[in-house]
Parts: sequence; structure tokens; C-alpha cells
Amino acid sequence: MRKLDQRIDDVRRAMYQAYEKKVSYHELLRISQELDRLLNQMEHGKKVI
Repeated sequence: MRKLDQRIDDVRRAMYQAYEKKVSYHELLRISQELDRLLNQMEHGKKVI
């Protein structure tokens, strides 16, 4: 789970940085979807791929 936690932190950081840089809506959406996918994996106890 440590690897999954690290990936979640990395994606959250990327999302914050993208927001600060005012990137496109589509890029923020892509990052948000990746974060959602990782959080769902954590919720269901799946391994990160």
C-alpha cells in the first residue's frame, strides 16, 4: 500500500501544481480522473499498476 500512497500523493501534488499554473480544464480533468482511479484502488484494496 505504500507505493499506492506515494502515487496518490504524487498525483495530488501534480493536480495542485497544474491548478497553480492555470493549465487547461482538460488537463485538470485528466489528473483528477487519475486521482479518482487511485483512490478507488485504495478503497478496494487493489494493488497499484
